[in-house]
Amino acid sequence: MKLQCIGASGNEVTGSKFLLTTNENRKILIDCGMYQGKGLATDAMNRDLGFEPSEVDFILLSHAHIDHSGLIPYIYKKGFKGKIFCTPATRDLCAIMLPDSGKIQETDTAQFNKKRALQKLPPVEPLYTMQDAAACMGHFISIPYNLTFSLTPAFSFEFYDSGHILGGASIYISFVEAGKTKTLLYTGDVGRYNKRILLDPCLLPQADYIMCESTYGNRLHDSIEDAEQKLMLVVLDACAKRRGKLIIPAFAIGRAQEIVYALHRLKKAENLPGIRIFVDSPLAVSATNIFRLHSEQFNEEMQQFILLNPDPFGFDNLHYIRTIDDSKRLNTYNQPCIIISASGMMEAGRVKHHLANNIDNPRTTILSVGYCAPTTLGAKIMRGDKEVSIFGVKYKVRAHLESLQSYSGHADYNELLRYLDTQNPELVKKLFIIHGEDDARAAFADKLVNAGFGNVAMPKFKEEYEV
Repeated sequence: MKLQCIGASGNEVTGSKFLLTTNENRKILIDCGMYQGKGLATDAMNRDLGFEPSEVDFILLSHAHIDHSGLIPYIYKKGFKGKIFCTPATRDLCAIMLPDSGKIQETDTAQFNKKRALQKLPPVEPLYTMQDAAACMGHFISIPYNLTFSLTPAFSFEFYDSGHILGGASIYISFVEAGKTKTLLYTGDVGRYNKRILLDPCLLPQADYIMCESTYGNRLHDSIEDAEQKLMLVVLDACAKRRGKLIIPAFAIGRAQEIVYALHRLKKAENLPGIRIFVDSPLAVSATNIFRLHSEQFNEEMQQFILLNPDPFGFDNLHYIRTIDDSKRLNTYNQPCIIISASGMMEAGRVKHHLANNIDNPRTTILSVGYCAPTTLGAKIMRGDKEVSIFGVKYKVRAHLESLQSYSGHADYNELLRYLDTQNPELVKKLFIIHGEDDARAAFADKLVNAGFGNVAMPKFKEEYEV
């Protein structure tokens, strides 16, 4: 079987796409993610798929984040008519995330076409629309964890809980060639251990080939307990001492719920000042409702918390905002407050409006709680650029900046090694390091070699392998 690394390879973290071609010429795509954070170049990269959508028979989807699922409506629009297999929670999240992404495509393209019209240039089409996204959902099939499912007599797969986000999965593939069974493990995005909400990543069976993410392959996280303590200190500094707004850009799926739950815990411990907290993201609001539906993925600590607090994502002073008018009212809200808003990389969504209205105010604090790809607005702000462009307007960065990476949904390198601990390195024929910047991949490669993995590869963009 052939493996081609079409995205999240080379010096890339976003755009996950890996194409398997069996000896029977069946084509199975693992993930179908969107590239993010490269300005106009991102659009061209997303349109250049590197494969013919109508030739793909199946998609195996690890989880709902847009850098793993975001081009499914696009390839549907371009002729893909196969089935998409994922966990039930991933299907539920995609049902809200993909139409939301389609709306962003339509809105951004409309704004871009206004500029093109002034230059007397022809309009361009969005990657896809809300309608395309809604239509592709009819091709999704939900498969629970730990159930072997056969796509063909020679090809089967099983989802294992990766602990990354709700519904997140590692994919364990078995395939038969020349009468011999081989196995391939795609880790997807691996979550942290001992989190506050979700179960830990689960144990995995032995694999012949492994494709492992490496987002934090060169970094270690603080403990969750330390993260909660630092979050409290940041809130006190931003809202009690500086008397300003604390803006927390957070991904609508996973990170937003983790921050809300952490603030709930701080409030119960009476460590939170009496300020209002706003979750200003319709997608986060909808995602939080889906979290409530899938409590089977909550860990023991969360299950115990729910016994005394039926709604872990709701408490006094917490306000969920849906309408644009209510979001705009926050611009004139002059009291100390916390605004949690998507997206985490600060590239899209309502958080950009909050940044535009507050980034030049020294009383404002911006708290980054996750990974930002190097070319994104979030990365530019957090690395200390004195001026940034938001909606084509230049803004001075006078806000106070804080970073708290311990709330990242990605495992650090020790946790990745722990996740692979069930694997006998001598039985692994090749381990592919994907989904990471080059320095993170190189550092993680050294650690894997030290752990006994002898054949470690760092795939380049569109590189092809025989497995």
